[in-house]
Amino acid sequence: MSEKTSEISGFYKLTPQERAMMVARFADLNESDISEISKTGALNLELADKLIENVISTIELPVGIAVNFRINGKDYLIPMAIEEASVVAACSNAAKIARASGGFQSTSSDPVMIGQVQLTGCKDFEKVNAHIMAHRGEIIDLANSRSRTLSSMNAGAKDIELRRINDPEGSIVLHLKVDVRDAMGANIVNSMCETIAPFLESITGCRTNLRILSNLTPDRIARSRAKFRKDLIGGEEVVRNIIRSYEMADVDPFRAATHNKGIMNGIDAVILATMNDWRSAEANAHTYHNLSGHLSLTRYSVDENGDLVGEIEIPLAVGTVGGSTNTAKKAAVFRKVLGVRSSSEFAQVLAAVGLAQNFAAIRALSAEGIQKGHMGLHARSLAVSVGARGNEIDQISDTMVKEGNISMARARDILDSIRKA
Repeated sequence: MSEKTSEISGFYKLTPQERAMMVARFADLNESDISEISKTGALNLELADKLIENVISTIELPVGIAVNFRINGKDYLIPMAIEEASVVAACSNAAKIARASGGFQSTSSDPVMIGQVQLTGCKDFEKVNAHIMAHRGEIIDLANSRSRTLSSMNAGAKDIELRRINDPEGSIVLHLKVDVRDAMGANIVNSMCETIAPFLESITGCRTNLRILSNLTPDRIARSRAKFRKDLIGGEEVVRNIIRSYEMADVDPFRAATHNKGIMNGIDAVILATMNDWRSAEANAHTYHNLSGHLSLTRYSVDENGDLVGEIEIPLAVGTVGGSTNTAKKAAVFRKVLGVRSSSEFAQVLAAVGLAQNFAAIRALSAEGIQKGHMGLHARSLAVSVGARGNEIDQISDTMVKEGNISMARARDILDSIRKA
């Protein structure tokens, strides 16, 4: 029997079906397995094969709608693609509580991205800085030659700055600041960096190396604020406990990691439903809090009436044009459901969603505990996993929750009893 190998020449030249059969032989997949990976939903194999490399299948996530959101006086239905139970329900409930006090008030800064050009072999920072600043206008004009569209909108490259980097080479990095309007901006910023690199070499005598955007966007910030009335969230004791929870997250990195992950539970789900770049959003958010001087991306305080006030400040680089947002029809439909007309409005909605999800999580932690809500949904998931259908799912879930015994084995036992009755 020949040894299995993952070294496959010309794999990319095969059709998705041919690749799937090779994978099946390698992984000893049976007919049921092969049938399962051959299934696709709205994203068919032909389109998927154009989006990424070596495609063999697609995978779908549940898409739920978070309701009750009112942001800047406008109502929104929020599509969320996520596999984690309780997120959509928690967001909806938090939005309902905030709605009683007028909803969320969100703002966002201009959609400015940073492109980086690394200059190496430079001996004198001040001299290089002087040369570059003397040609500032030419550099910006050269960058803007890459996009007539942005230039016509009074957007595009706006400014440059230099930073000295503490690496073994003693590199100097030029930051190109680009207003990308309604795009996420990666492609145009990368193109601009590539375009100005030879000119930078000619005026500085340095060598250019990296020429790429940064996923950290300290100039592209979204903020949201909401009031959560004490009488709707369990009273003064719950408010005090939420404040204590927030204060811990702001000083303890172990708690902050979980606290901020809860924020991204909401934000990532919306970004994924609209096929924006959730990995960029994650890297951006978690790096930004290191610059801000706070571990927590949210802040909580108590107003003069004793009600809880929540706020969030988070960098968000998302687009309503370009990328996969229009390529995948279902993502375009979900963006239509969301109803945002610009990248700035999109960021404002996402900030509100992040605040809602964070509030819901720490409220649960500070009141009945996080497991109470999770367990009911987990019980339903286990019921489905053992083959329950229709009303069986509710019967199994309800029984396990009442018993306080939520396990795969118990779900099977209850299903057996139901079907024998």
